[in-house]
Amino acid sequence: MSGMATALVIILLTLAALHLYWGLGGRWPGRDEESLVAMVVGRTRSGRMPSLQASALVAFGLAFGAWLVAADRGGLSLGAPFSLVNAGYFLMALVFAVRGMITYAFPAVFAYAKGTPFERLNRLYYSPLCLFIAFGLLTASLGLL
Repeated sequence: MSGMATALVIILLTLAALHLYWGLGGRWPGRDEESLVAMVVGRTRSGRMPSLQASALVAFGLAFGAWLVAADRGGLSLGAPFSLVNAGYFLMALVFAVRGMITYAFPAVFAYAKGTPFERLNRLYYSPLCLFIAFGLLTASLGLL
């Protein structure tokens, strides 16, 4: 596997573990549920993190994405057709690219988070990370990095 593919697998598995941690009741990087919601969801009124089921679904999707990277670039396809792996790879790149660009191209989408720590963190970290992942997926898939 290339360096970019390895980095993507590590990033996606770390994000999967973090979402599962939150689903199981973990509160880092917040102090409590309210501060965590303000940082990672962007809401202050609901004060509730997504359910274990919702968090586990996101964690599964991220872990599945890590497998797609490993299957495409590391030969761990487990018999899955290359065309299916490749289609999943590009779909995942599209999802991360759209998620990353929405913050800057359509800021009204995240208007609900105005004045929360999420607003700043999303602009400075979450969206750039999504764009990096999309870029990494495209370059790794093409064998460039």
